[in-house]
Amino acid sequence: MPLNERQELILEGLRHEGEVEVDALSKQLGVTTQTVRRDLSELCDQGLALRMHGGAKRAPSTTARAYEDRRLNNMADKQSVASAAAQLIPDGASVAINIGTTTEQVAEALRLHKDLMVVSNNMNIISILRGTRLKSLSVIGGEVRLSDGAVIGEDAVAAINQYKVDFAVIGTSSIDSDGSVLDFDPREVAVARAIIANARQKILVADVSKFDVAAPYRICNIANLDHIILNAPPPAAFTEAARVGNINLIITEAHNG
Repeated sequence: MPLNERQELILEGLRHEGEVEVDALSKQLGVTTQTVRRDLSELCDQGLALRMHGGAKRAPSTTARAYEDRRLNNMADKQSVASAAAQLIPDGASVAINIGTTTEQVAEALRLHKDLMVVSNNMNIISILRGTRLKSLSVIGGEVRLSDGAVIGEDAVAAINQYKVDFAVIGTSSIDSDGSVLDFDPREVAVARAIIANARQKILVADVSKFDVAAPYRICNIANLDHIILNAPPPAAFTEAARVGNINLIITEAHNG
């Protein structure tokens, strides 16, 4: 059974936090507790979560499946956002790409580019870009998060700090309307910060569902970015922050069908 958008967000919370509570999810997602319980029940029935009093906890050995499921959701929107990002990157450029299902779509959109130098903390990039006309492909060393193939931690940060690339392509789990770009895992956030710090042009790719997610760790503020590509218009406050910061805000508004 395909997951709805709320269930995707719940699984993301389970992946990072280990467990979720019905009352907290109701407030975070802006729905009734009955709706949350129904979503959790369906996730548990599919083996993606385990019931516990007042909520649910992460099911063993299902986090990788959750990441695979997210790859298949909102595919048309992700591809539209990715295509817009690829158009900003010329042949021959150097590009750093972080972990994420949308950033992986950017890698797909770059397959026909020539002579790119690509560096990433995403193990999945290997299979996407292998056999293309790249100049080079480097996946940095460090601890591999088994749930999604992210390379994270201090060694990964140190490896990224050896580079200075033309473009950073960044995905995220959460965006705040005040312009904060956020995520759940501080080890992943540290790598994303390093990628941004070592790039000349910074591109954020995301879908607007990220505005409905609250994550605790700041990657950056949009003032640190050059381009933001979204699948639909963001909250007005975010649009105004991008205007004030003179950031190139691109809305793709892809439609399925």
